[in-house]
Amino acid sequence: MTDHWAGRLHELATEERVPGATLAVWAGGRQSAAAHGVLNAATGVSATPDSLFQIGSITKLWTATMIMQLIDEGRLSLDTTVAQVLPGVRLPAGAAGGAGGAEAEITVRHLLTHTGGIDGDIFADTGRGADCVERYTAGLARAALIFPPGAAYSYCNSGFVLLGRIIEVLDGREWDESLRERLIRPLGLTRTVTLPEEAIVHRVATGHREHPHAGQPVSVWGLPRSIGPAGNIVASAGDVLTFARMHLDGGVTADGTRLLSAASVAAMPPPQVEIPSLGDRRDAVGLTWRLNRWSGGPVIGHDGGTIGQSAFLRADPRTGVAACLLTNSPEADGLFRRLFSEIFGEYAGLTVPAGPEPVTGPPAAGLHRHAGRYERTSRRYDVSVRDGRLHVSSSMTGDRAALSEDTTEEFDLHPADGTGEAFLGRMYDHQPWSALVFGRLRDHTPYMFTGGRITPRVG
Repeated sequence: MTDHWAGRLHELATEERVPGATLAVWAGGRQSAAAHGVLNAATGVSATPDSLFQIGSITKLWTATMIMQLIDEGRLSLDTTVAQVLPGVRLPAGAAGGAGGAEAEITVRHLLTHTGGIDGDIFADTGRGADCVERYTAGLARAALIFPPGAAYSYCNSGFVLLGRIIEVLDGREWDESLRERLIRPLGLTRTVTLPEEAIVHRVATGHREHPHAGQPVSVWGLPRSIGPAGNIVASAGDVLTFARMHLDGGVTADGTRLLSAASVAAMPPPQVEIPSLGDRRDAVGLTWRLNRWSGGPVIGHDGGTIGQSAFLRADPRTGVAACLLTNSPEADGLFRRLFSEIFGEYAGLTVPAGPEPVTGPPAAGLHRHAGRYERTSRRYDVSVRDGRLHVSSSMTGDRAALSEDTTEEFDLHPADGTGEAFLGRMYDHQPWSALVFGRLRDHTPYMFTGGRITPRVG
């Protein structure tokens, strides 16, 4: 099994122009691992199955698991508000008005499901000290509230830093230390870390830039430490699967230690909120687990993206099959789709559905109604009409722009259906299509939804 998937990983990663990757597969009671390419195109150091990559937002599953452990311990509930557990924290003005902010309305459940409404992509660097998460959380008083808590879904990194702060306050220690004590050590993980000085003693990957600079390593290795609870775990693919298998086994480790109650394990995957999507992709979010409705049945998982790296985790609770793919490329979605379709097709009868494609026909009418500037923290979109099509100029802004060389993207939009509200875009021919949908919030503010996030129109 290892030789076969090692060969397929190498073949497909080469075709998809991914510099380096590792793959771990659990099927039939056995785990196998493989590696492809190099950890850094500049140094030529080879990737090995036990190499470490940044797993990005897959980290959110680990933070959510610790929150559920606290719920098991009776120290928290899904309906606990931020104000109740973090009494000194102030969030932006809430929908109910009054002197207080959204801290009195946003619950643990809102944070776990990305429905709190806080502008989510704040990448403020609050230092390397033990108080970095606390300082980040204090800065959220200056954030924007895009919609009332519970009114919509919009992916929110900031909410998971808040969850990390809740863990810190209740445990009386740094998030990193709670992670080590609650999950890393009990699971016996030897290749899972959170800090660069811990990662550097291992064989560790560096991210690479986007097309047309795909062979160039990035100049900034990782995200600020303050983002830790949302996306700063660095791990081997095998360690990530060991964590996932604990969930598949009902919250029990391989040596029989219970880390999470069976009830909490069962509560995390079921859909809480539908995620707007196009075509055959009908995804939902549970208590942080993503539910993907693939051809043949549902799977659970999560993706992760950092500076020049992409990570993918999927598991089928019905058969117990699981796979983790870690890459040092920001453009590995094609590799993920092709490879996981083969793996889950062989072992579980599941395949990743094809992505949406533009519809043919004349350009949609009334395109000028979508023109304008759409903006949220870290991202700005300028939409115009050119030659009968919508054209988008997308720019990273603020703290996020300082972390990347690739800060601007230009692409045309093509109709995804006949509504005139749903479109697809991409920058070059072999890139998968990305969906972009226009809509209105409850207060009638126009917005675009893309990349899982709501971005309001401004001006």
